[in-house]
Amino acid sequence: MKKHDQDFMRRQNKITVYEMIKNFSPISRAMIAKRTGMSATTVSRIVGELSENGHVSEFDQVSAGLGRKATMLKLIETSVLSIGIELDKYQFKIGIVDVNGALVYSSDHKRLPQESADTTISNIARLLQQIVDLEGVNPSRVAGIGIGLPGIVDSERGEVVFSVQLGWKNVNIAKRLSALTGYKVAVDNELKVRALAEHIRGAASGSKRTALIGFGTGVGSALIIEGNIYRGESNSAGEIGHITIDPNGALCECGKAGCLQTYIITSSLLNEAGKIRKVASLDEIFEARQSGELWAVQLIERALTYMAITINNVLCVYNPDMIILSGEWIERFPEIRHEIEELCSNRFVWEPLRNTYGLQCTSLGGEGVMIGSGLLAQTCFFTLE
Repeated sequence: MKKHDQDFMRRQNKITVYEMIKNFSPISRAMIAKRTGMSATTVSRIVGELSENGHVSEFDQVSAGLGRKATMLKLIETSVLSIGIELDKYQFKIGIVDVNGALVYSSDHKRLPQESADTTISNIARLLQQIVDLEGVNPSRVAGIGIGLPGIVDSERGEVVFSVQLGWKNVNIAKRLSALTGYKVAVDNELKVRALAEHIRGAASGSKRTALIGFGTGVGSALIIEGNIYRGESNSAGEIGHITIDPNGALCECGKAGCLQTYIITSSLLNEAGKIRKVASLDEIFEARQSGELWAVQLIERALTYMAITINNVLCVYNPDMIILSGEWIERFPEIRHEIEELCSNRFVWEPLRNTYGLQCTSLGGEGVMIGSGLLAQTCFFTLE
């Protein structure tokens, strides 16, 4: 038991020193010893091991005025890499994420909506290998692959339980992709990994309770509490797009009638606009609104109203200190943020909650899911041993 306890303490001390360098770089050995209470000898030994394994580098920092040099430590960003993948109905994106969560490479690839799961997974594996070869990535530095996609995901098994957008049901993408690539694979809902990325590197940095809401091809949310993803019993927490607003409303792609997302998502708006004239994109609806066409004005205003209602409902249920807005609507039409804020403050947010939260748009944009997926893979698979 004594040896076991010593080994455990050694590992914990190593993790602590590593996290100190990661979070407070540049930092000296003396500063680490002071903050952690470890002896200078222990800190120096651990730093030596981290340097030998290619995780840490040293540099001299001259203090102002005195001219005295201090040896400072920082992480080597590429010492740990992961692959972050965003998978959606019409495309998938592949990114390489470093130890600090920075995206060092990314590429977009088309996907046919009728494509089978096997075809999509094979295409991802093939293109991923090409990227690793062309970029000269050392496979031993890759902690694993993370994938963010729309739908219900069993994150423990790496299985897509149900995804309307992809047309998948009970697809174990982690097992299949791991067999093709040789890397460990973690899978989660796209909004959950996007929220994780915003919490660690984006607009929600410093927040204790972050709610991210996505408005685009679907409507959903994710909650980060003290740095951890809140999942619910079956990893389905946050599927607010399928809250019933009107049981006699329009049929949702999930099969139910009157779901919240039927009043907001792009495909629903295009269908409604088509009753007036042929419209091919959300941009055309916004252009018609700008020109003062009444049908477009009403359609957009109704969607914005339901977005504000969504924000109020999330505030009432979760009471977050920060709400991040993301998705196609926010990323392509950032001007609507001010309209949503006015609707929230003037009409829809319950008065006791109006001054309890911050409202921000995503700062990571189209890179958020790749970054979050890559960070998820590092969290799941990276160890210092």
